[in-house]
Amino acid sequence: MKQVVREVELPVFSIEMDISECIFNTIEEIVAFIEEQVQTHKAAKYIATFNHMKHTCELPEGKVAEEIVAAYNIVFCFGFTLQDPEQLATRPRSIGICQSDGSITLSFVEAPMPVANALMEQWSRSLLQDNLSANQPIKGTPQQAYSLPKP
Repeated sequence: MKQVVREVELPVFSIEMDISECIFNTIEEIVAFIEEQVQTHKAAKYIATFNHMKHTCELPEGKVAEEIVAAYNIVFCFGFTLQDPEQLATRPRSIGICQSDGSITLSFVEAPMPVANALMEQWSRSLLQDNLSANQPIKGTPQQAYSLPKP
């Protein structure tokens, strides 16, 4: 038997916007948009949408910060590579979508693959009113996507 415990720092991407800056008016529309981005990307596999707020509120000891109105995780996996068993520890991926008093925050743990980060960042930034041109998913192979500028 072999046991390995690795301590790694996981960088978190987070973008916060006022609801007035967003192309959608409700968190449900935002969740549906991110689900669609995942479902239509050829290397991504949609798994589930988890209502984190509902789950936490249903726990007897569950506590949610007063300013949080809604919280979801879109769970999915990119299938670009699977090089070793330890990679499974950081899979599948999740984009958190949280509505607080007047704002929306999207966050995710950055992946070790630049193309996956670029896609998740593009999906997040494409929600901004002033970034409507970024509303199209990245197309092509992962190698082609590496050369695309970040939105």
